[in-house]
Amino acid sequence: MARGRRLAGTLGAFAVLAVLGACGGGSREAPLDSYSAEEIYQRAEARLDSGNPDGAAEYFVEVERLYPYSEWAKRALIMTAYSWHQAGEYEQSRAAAQRYIDFYPADEDAAYAQYLLALSYYDQIDKIGRDQGLTYQALQAFRRVIENYPDSEYTQSAMLKFDLAFDHLAAKEMEIGRYYLKRGHYTAAINRFRAVVEDFQTTTHTPEALHRLVESYLSLGLAAEAQTAAAILGHNYRGSPFYDDSYRLLTGRGLAPEARGDSWLRAVYRRTIRGEWL
Repeated sequence: MARGRRLAGTLGAFAVLAVLGACGGGSREAPLDSYSAEEIYQRAEARLDSGNPDGAAEYFVEVERLYPYSEWAKRALIMTAYSWHQAGEYEQSRAAAQRYIDFYPADEDAAYAQYLLALSYYDQIDKIGRDQGLTYQALQAFRRVIENYPDSEYTQSAMLKFDLAFDHLAAKEMEIGRYYLKRGHYTAAINRFRAVVEDFQTTTHTPEALHRLVESYLSLGLAAEAQTAAAILGHNYRGSPFYDDSYRLLTGRGLAPEARGDSWLRAVYRRTIRGEWL
């Protein structure tokens, strides 16, 4: 919102009141195209300030329509994206933000347009049980902010939200993995937990994924894989309650956490613990 205020510039309170006053008094309102771009823009600002982002967006659109290629049209376009986002009209916000990026790729507000575009996906991410297509799109859009505008004021926020969205995807994998594990579909469960360990290892879900691998492999009678998963868990997350659970599972069967066998987990062990990348 602060960005929207900066884009508007310093608008005099009397000027805004004068424009609004022209609409009152019971007289018929003049056609919109009889007003200047600045006056229409001020109307949009007034509606935004009064908590009517839908109405604001409609006026910002009119600035662009009636005064194309003007400086006011450029300002109105980014504010259109902002207003539609505030109204929860995410598809329209995305469309306006993308137009701004296409028309003004080198402008100082292009970073903000890209950030708004990413937010339009991010703010639609729902419960982890839903389809994760929007999460992937949010990740891609935030990555563009980070890579294309590394020095912008939005980069830090984009990085934070990127990490949160990434964690969200890992949570989805864990949810499906637990579903398969509970129903005894161990191979399917292992595939999901493996994805977390290999593709989402920086998220908060890795300790549980390793523990669930211990459970799954023990259920299949694959002791070496279970021991190796527990060894990785113990080395990186020894203070985790998931390690305590894995340790009890193994010792209850006369086993100990140690790297054994030649599975994919042994390769993970070599990389993360011994630093052997080949």
